Amino acid sequence: MEKDLQSLQERMDALKKSDVESENVLVEQKSNEVTQKKIVQAENTSQKEVRSRYKAEGETAEKPSGPVGLDIGTSNIIVAQNERKYIKSTKQLNAFFTIPHSKFAESILVKNNVFFFAQDGLFYIVGYSSENFAHMFDTDTRRTIKKGIICADEKEGYTVIQSIIMSLIEKPRVLGESLCFGVPGEPIDGTGSVTYHESVMKMFLRKLGYSPSSVNEGMAVVLSELGDDDYTGIGISIGGGMCNICFSYLSFPVITYSIQVAGDYIDSSVGEAVGVPATRVKAIKEEALSLLAAPGDRILTALQIFYDELINQLLDSMERVFVTANQIPMISKPIPIVLSGGSVMVDGFREKFEEALTLIKLPFEISSVHIAEDPLNTTAKGALIMAMTEEDSD
Repeated sequence: MEKDLQSLQERMDALKKSDVESENVLVEQKSNEVTQKKIVQAENTSQKEVRSRYKAEGETAEKPSGPVGLDIGTSNIIVAQNERKYIKSTKQLNAFFTIPHSKFAESILVKNNVFFFAQDGLFYIVGYSSENFAHMFDTDTRRTIKKGIICADEKEGYTVIQSIIMSLIEKPRVLGESLCFGVPGEPIDGTGSVTYHESVMKMFLRKLGYSPSSVNEGMAVVLSELGDDDYTGIGISIGGGMCNICFSYLSFPVITYSIQVAGDYIDSSVGEAVGVPATRVKAIKEEALSLLAAPGDRILTALQIFYDELINQLLDSMERVFVTANQIPMISKPIPIVLSGGSVMVDGFREKFEEALTLIKLPFEISSVHIAEDPLNTTAKGALIMAMTEEDSD
């Protein structure tokens, strides 16, 4: 009798164990199905067009109801969200200008919907409004990000970044919503802490109610643009503060790094060479520069010279890093290069890049060089795609 009871108990334990194992298998299968569904949705999102707009003066922040992509760039802060038929992108200039505090000035600023906050006896004019004040005083705006990383010289820079982000998005509708933001690669010949930059942003975004993650900016370019190439190729983001480079193989970021020269380097170098504010140089660069045309004045001449210098430094770094790397996989076919960021939007940039590319040697062949479909929004779009795959499935 005792043996029969023991045998029955053993059979019952075995059945329970089998039920638990079966349940675990079902849970794992369901989890895999959900993960695969999210990946497919993210890949479909990469095919959508981006509808971009500037943050309107006086407009309230949005309350996201889904994953968010965030680009905290040297020049702009951009938020991307997935809509039914397109990706919605909203941007604000990442810059500020200070003026003395006064009650009269405050009433005028409020009346005209100027984006500002008061601190330590000063008004901090933030975003696009700051450019108007800089032009008025014939000087430059101040930046929160220097060479791609939170600027140590600007004590209130982090506060300004928080203010800009909160002007674009507020707390999400669902606590713990997935948000992914772009981070630079470690500079190979520069200074600054990417770890600090990434960590303080995660702390702030977590307090704001999000579940934050990060993606390398070059990898974000790959996610946004190279789906048809199985996310294999080189993504390059050339913004205001740095060039971010990522060599990706089948969606794995094999090599990532940055160099701390980009659009701001061009603007400041030209400004010093010809004796005009960098803000004015930037405006001329965006409105009148072609790298394929003969320059018409000394500012355009200087811009062409320093664009050539930027491209040469970028390609020299790629040759150094990729030739000496030992983790590059064997690739049977040529791979593409995709260029993004505001600094690549100048007429003739791709042609100049391709021309200089022929002068270096890489350990793989290049199939094509192209500009991203929407260079200013590529990083935010790639971050959104990553956020969608990181979204909690509960």
